[in-house]
Amino acid sequence: MQGVSRNFFLLAIAYAICGMLLGLVMSISQDHTQMPVHAHVMVAGWLMSSVFAFFYHLFPAARASSLAPVHFWLTAVSGIALVVGLFFLLAGNASIEPLVALGSFGFFAGMLLFAWIAIPATRVYQVQPAPAE
Repeated sequence: MQGVSRNFFLLAIAYAICGMLLGLVMSISQDHTQMPVHAHVMVAGWLMSSVFAFFYHLFPAARASSLAPVHFWLTAVSGIALVVGLFFLLAGNASIEPLVALGSFGFFAGMLLFAWIAIPATRVYQVQPAPAE
């Protein structure tokens, strides 16, 4: 893996570790008020970042796009803002809600950008036949 595919995969690993750690803390403390954060970290963070990583790995032309790094940074920054903001919002800090909203809109924009990159890439992708032995 290289480029944005590697970056997304490393981000996915970080999300998985944080999400599992939060799940363990909730289980040990028997306080599950942060369950929505755990779900966002595991699905929006770990799962989506992994999918993005493998997509860019399998589609080198998309990885070479000048928009691919923009997609990575938009998704990384807004995703972190979303889950950190949501953590503090659910802990009772209502004043952080604008950060959660900003993170949500940024994450959605990242998904739209991914669609803009991915849909054309899948249309022109051709499977190369295996070399004859």
